[in-house]
Amino acid sequence: MSCEGPDCEKALERLYLFIDHELDHASCDEIEAHIESCQDCLSEFDLEILVKTLVSRSCSEVAPQPLRERVLLSIRSVQLEIQQDR
Repeated sequence: MSCEGPDCEKALERLYLFIDHELDHASCDEIEAHIESCQDCLSEFDLEILVKTLVSRSCSEVAPQPLRERVLLSIRSVQLEIQQDR
């Protein structure tokens, strides 16, 4: 992905919260506007929606919050490593 700049970084940092509807209305509007105007962020959004949909189809139980937080932290760490390697 070639997303760069403060708008992309800000949008991608809060993408999971946006997808899960855990942001206030103004923040959602801001991210939605950015995603609509940035093809790279839109692609990332689409990928995350696909992953979330596939996982939700496969899982009928809800993971405990501490496990969910550890998994999300691991995913973010891997994303940072990938970005640093580019």
